[in-house]
Amino acid sequence: MMQAASFCLKHLKLLFVTLLVFTAFNAYSQNVPLANAFAHNDYWHKRPLYDALDNGYTHIEADIYLRRGKLVVAHLLPFFKRHRTLERLYLDPLASCINGSNEQESRIVYPITLMIDIKSNAVKTYQALSAVLEKYKNILSGYEDGVFVQRQITIVITGHKPLEILKNQQNRLAFIDEDLMKVQQDTSSANIYRTASCKYSRLVNWNGSGAFPVLQKQRLCKYVSLAHRYGKKVRLWASPENPAVWNELLDCGVDLINTDKLPELKNFLTRRVAFSANAK
Repeated sequence: MMQAASFCLKHLKLLFVTLLVFTAFNAYSQNVPLANAFAHNDYWHKRPLYDALDNGYTHIEADIYLRRGKLVVAHLLPFFKRHRTLERLYLDPLASCINGSNEQESRIVYPITLMIDIKSNAVKTYQALSAVLEKYKNILSGYEDGVFVQRQITIVITGHKPLEILKNQQNRLAFIDEDLMKVQQDTSSANIYRTASCKYSRLVNWNGSGAFPVLQKQRLCKYVSLAHRYGKKVRLWASPENPAVWNELLDCGVDLINTDKLPELKNFLTRRVAFSANAK
């Protein structure tokens, strides 16, 4: 009788875990937001923006160049990509989703952060970007007369950052991605910074094999803690794309996992949520 009871309990536990995983995968397939997922260089995907949205991503990155008055989305010089503008690939589709004229609307969860990596001259590109963003003011979070106003889409600038200009603006529709390595030096309010990022190798050189070196983990946790103290989400770009690294980053409090592998990270985060729930 004891063995039979033990056997049944084991199978019940297995069934419970299986149901949790199934439920989580089913939920995420219906666009439950992935709070910790960041779609790096999103425009590289077959369906820019939509691949990320379909996988539940709410943090999406696009690189831009200013070319002949247009904000062209590209990683390298955009000689043959003039039609791939920021408006056409991102702002117009997002606006259509929000106003109900896009079939994608029912599959989006807000708020969404669109991180814009400026590759050309910071000042000139930001001036052009500001003019474009004004057209979408009703859906963009803003800094308005000293107050942060949350709307469906928040624009965060990285790359070549026009920091001094933004600091002096009392009304704007963009924010800054701070250098994580300088987070303890510049404690400006969240009205300027929304995130803090740096290259993975500046803090950590572990590739996921073996144990995470204790000193590196302590250093990472220290910077994450400082950023959180000032209300900034943390991201490490160019981190190894494997679950061992992803687990340690999340355990250290890193908010956003940078990835080019959208489904793989989605599945990893789904399993992590399910097994965390089971452990409780």
